[in-house]
Amino acid sequence: MGAPRFFVNSMLSPASVGTEVALPDDVAHHALRVRRLGSGDSIVLFDGDGGEYSATLTRIGKRDAYAQLDAFVAADRESALRITLVQAIVSSDVMDAIIRHAVELGVAAIYPVVSARSARFPDGAQGEKRLAHWRQIAVAACEQCGRNRVPEVSPANSFAQWCDGRESSRVGIVLDPEARSDLHGLQAAQTGVDLLIGPEGGFTADEIGRAERAQMHRVRLGPRVLRAETASLAALAAINFLWGDLR
Repeated sequence: MGAPRFFVNSMLSPASVGTEVALPDDVAHHALRVRRLGSGDSIVLFDGDGGEYSATLTRIGKRDAYAQLDAFVAADRESALRITLVQAIVSSDVMDAIIRHAVELGVAAIYPVVSARSARFPDGAQGEKRLAHWRQIAVAACEQCGRNRVPEVSPANSFAQWCDGRESSRVGIVLDPEARSDLHGLQAAQTGVDLLIGPEGGFTADEIGRAERAQMHRVRLGPRVLRAETASLAALAAINFLWGDLR
């Protein structure tokens, strides 16, 4: 098992290798109180700008911690196939799981959308809090899976607005259990895919029609109706197997 990885929300630089840096308060708390690390332990730091830094914990206080940056490693674990997951908002625990799995499976961006049957998305401060929570899940998933670039989690938008603003040159897929086509029937995606997945009650017929007008291909995943969290995981894995970095 490798050294624990931590995201630091500040720009690091290869030029700072050999220097000592203060860990942000939340990272210090996680390292000292959750992971129970101590002086001399090895860690890995990344700032989301690509690459990672092997480091050693040096000075430990009651609430703070410092680490020496030992080396910069230009590790890139991003997929050449940029998948955007457009997920109709579902219940909190399910949405959390979808974001976590999507990041582990290499998505480049996640767009939560409000559809006719989606779970309610709160307004104002509560909505901002929910978005911040989703973004923190994406960070934690990167720490776990080894990614050094944190995928964007966009503010919630309406299903209609997302469809209207979609770049139609990208391959678009909307999951529909009543579709006649499957992924094998699509032209191979070369650089990017938009994957649209419905809420726990599915998309309405009007929404499927709007997705088709936005140049999205209706696709089913086998003969069974999948739950939202199963559908996202299965579709991402299948797309990566066909065109991405699971080939």
